[in-house]
Amino acid sequence: MPVLENCEPKRVFHYFEEICKIPHGSGNTKQISDYLVKFAEDHGFKYVQDEMNNVIIYKPGTAGYEKSPTVIIQGHMDMVCEKRPDVDHDFTEDGLNISVKDGYVTANGTTLGGDDGIAVAYSLALLDSTDIPHPPLEILLTVDEEIGLLGAVGLDCSVLEGRRFINLDSEAEGSLWISCAGGLSGVSHIPVQRVEGEGDKVQIKICGLMGGHSGAEIDKNRANANKLMGRFFYGLKKKADYAIVSLAGGQKDNAITRECTAQVLTNASAEVKAYAKELQAQIREEYAGTDENISIEVTEEGTVCTQVLHPTSQEKVLFYLQNVPFGVQKMSGTIPGLVETSTNIGILRLDEDELFASSSVRSSVDTACSALSDKIEYLTEFLGGEYEVQGAYPAWEYRKESPLRDKMVDIFEEMYGHKPEVVAIHAGLECGLFYKKMEGLDCVSLGPDMKNIHTSEEVLSIESTERVWNYLVKVLENLKD
Repeated sequence: MPVLENCEPKRVFHYFEEICKIPHGSGNTKQISDYLVKFAEDHGFKYVQDEMNNVIIYKPGTAGYEKSPTVIIQGHMDMVCEKRPDVDHDFTEDGLNISVKDGYVTANGTTLGGDDGIAVAYSLALLDSTDIPHPPLEILLTVDEEIGLLGAVGLDCSVLEGRRFINLDSEAEGSLWISCAGGLSGVSHIPVQRVEGEGDKVQIKICGLMGGHSGAEIDKNRANANKLMGRFFYGLKKKADYAIVSLAGGQKDNAITRECTAQVLTNASAEVKAYAKELQAQIREEYAGTDENISIEVTEEGTVCTQVLHPTSQEKVLFYLQNVPFGVQKMSGTIPGLVETSTNIGILRLDEDELFASSSVRSSVDTACSALSDKIEYLTEFLGGEYEVQGAYPAWEYRKESPLRDKMVDIFEEMYGHKPEVVAIHAGLECGLFYKKMEGLDCVSLGPDMKNIHTSEEVLSIESTERVWNYLVKVLENLKD
C-alpha cells in the first residue's frame, strides 16, 4: 500500500512517492530523467532531454489560455545524499524509506530529497491535470543543481520560449524569494609527503553535529566537524606527540559537515583520550542550543607500523585547517538579517600525496565572493598547493520591476488576507543563471515548508505542501494575460 496515499493533494504526493522509489542523487540522475521522458511520452507531450539529462516537457495552454504568454515551471531532479551512520542505505541503488510522522514526510535516517523532489512532484501533477486552467507550460527540470548547478549551466536555453519563470526550490511557505547569492566551489590541493611511523593507532571521530544547508543554515551557529578536527589537532599538539595517518570529513561542500574521522599514531593514548574529553566539554558549551550533542570519540586500534605524514606536511595540514575560513563572513548592510558572504569547508580528504579540501563560497556581491575565494587561494598557495574554482554561478539580482512578483503578491493577499514575505536569500538558486542567460526573464521562487534539508532529519510538511499547491494553481489561473 502506498505510504502517502492519504496525503493531500493526492496527485502531488503520488508522484512524490514515485520519485522516492528512484535513486536520484547528484551525479546519478539518468534513471529519474528517463522516468520523466517516459511520463511525457505516455501523456503525449512534446519534450526535450539533452545530453546532460535535463528534461523540458511542454504542455499547451488550456481552453481560453492557448495564446497566453508561456510560463516556465522549474526545479531540479537531483538530491543531496546524506544519512545517519547507523542507517544501511545505498543511494545509488536504493529507493528512500519514507513514512509520515506528525504531519511531515520523512525518510527515516536519510535525506528525503524534498529539495527538490517536491518541484518534480508539483510539475508532474500539473502535467497530469485536466481541470486546472493554465497558460502554455514549459516544465524545466534540471540535473546536478546540488553540486554546482551543472544542469542549468549546460542547458541550451534556446529551447525555452517563456519569460515568466516560477522556480519551486524554496522551503519556506509564505515567502516569495526574489534574489539569491552567487557562489562557487573553491578546491584546494595541498601536496603532502609521508614517512614510516610506528606506534599505537588511535581513531578520533568528531560526530553528533547538526549539519545543514551551507546557505540556508550558515547563520544558525552550527559547528563544522572539519574545522573542529583542526582545532582538536592543534590543541593536542600541546598535550601529546602524534602523527596523522588519515583524515576525512564530508561529502558535499554545500552541506555543513556533520562528521570528521582521523587516525593517528601516538605513544600517548591516555593523553589523547583526556584531551578529547576536555575539548568535547568546551565545544558543547560553546554550541549550546545548536550542537550540544557533539561527541569526540577515541578508539584504540593496536600498535602498528604504517605511513604517516611527514612533520612538515602535518604542520601544513594543521595550518590550513586552523586558517581556512568558515561561516558568515559579512552580513548585508542594506537588507536586515541577510547573510551577504559566507563559506563552508564541506569536504576534507587526506589522500596518499595531497590534502584535498572543497569549500562552498557564497555572496550576493560578486566582488566579495571573489575576494573570499582569493583568500582561500592565497592560503593554499602559501602552503605550496594549487587552487581551482569549480561550478561558479552568478547571483540572482533583485529586479525592481517585476509584474510576475506583483501579481503573485496580490494573489497571495487575496487568498490569505496578508502579504507574503518578499525576500532575498543567501542560498544559491538556478534563477541567477537563467536570469543571466535569458533576456527579460521575470523570476519568482516559492515552495512548501521543509526542515533540516541536506541532513538525515529532513522533513516535508504535508499541510504546507497542499497550501502551496493551491496557491500555485491559483497563480497559474490568473496568468492568462
